[in-house]
Amino acid sequence: MATEKILSEVEDGIGRLIFNNPARHNAVSLDMWHSAEEVLKTFENDNAIRVVVLSGAGGKSFVSGADISEFGTERANKKAIKQYNQRVSIVNSFIINMSKPTIAQIDGYCIGGGLGLAVCCDIRFCSQKSRFSLPAAKLGLGYPFDNLKRLVDLVGPAVTSDITFSARQLDSSEALRVGLVQKILDDNLHQFVDDYAVLISKNAPLTIKSMKFNIRETQKDQNDRNLEMVKLLVDNAFSSDDYIEGRTAFMEKRSPLFQGK
Repeated sequence: MATEKILSEVEDGIGRLIFNNPARHNAVSLDMWHSAEEVLKTFENDNAIRVVVLSGAGGKSFVSGADISEFGTERANKKAIKQYNQRVSIVNSFIINMSKPTIAQIDGYCIGGGLGLAVCCDIRFCSQKSRFSLPAAKLGLGYPFDNLKRLVDLVGPAVTSDITFSARQLDSSEALRVGLVQKILDDNLHQFVDDYAVLISKNAPLTIKSMKFNIRETQKDQNDRNLEMVKLLVDNAFSSDDYIEGRTAFMEKRSPLFQGK
């Protein structure tokens, strides 16, 4: 459910989740994580939505992590810390396991839990001014294993060690070089992401779903891979109406109109 600090927009098959707390660089409270989960669930269950974009309001930050001003209540004791971390983990896991492609549109600071959130997305684009860091070591915080593993899978253990041990900031150029982001945009980040999301949305949803699941399975240990589901999703694509439409459109030299069926 969208709220004042978690905005939801849907247009042309694109679902946008916007973290709207610019006064605190889009720092995220426990309530905001709850709302974000509800919005993402709505996007996942809406067949008209084919791509999900996460962004931050204000033009200065994507997400700057947890709202430190609320640590006195939300992380005041072990029980509160556990509750907060569990909620973050639930949202991160949901993003990873969504059947639809997810894009992080990073404009400005991408810090702590914000970087963890971005890493959960399939693709990341950023503006030239964007900055990235994991400042846990400067704050005395513990950093969850799952978050570290995702970062290691993305940029490797040496870069992860550098980022986490030093707690330093990376500029956009270094983020691109180490593989944190796929592309740097100047003044047209929002338009580029919109156009890119539309490009994906015009492709066959069942094929995209199969590819996303299969890519995710490659990240698992060999014995943990669900190869039966991998095969089923590939077979579903080949037996779909969209496969017929794709072949027909190719022969007729026109753009296909995929229905996700």
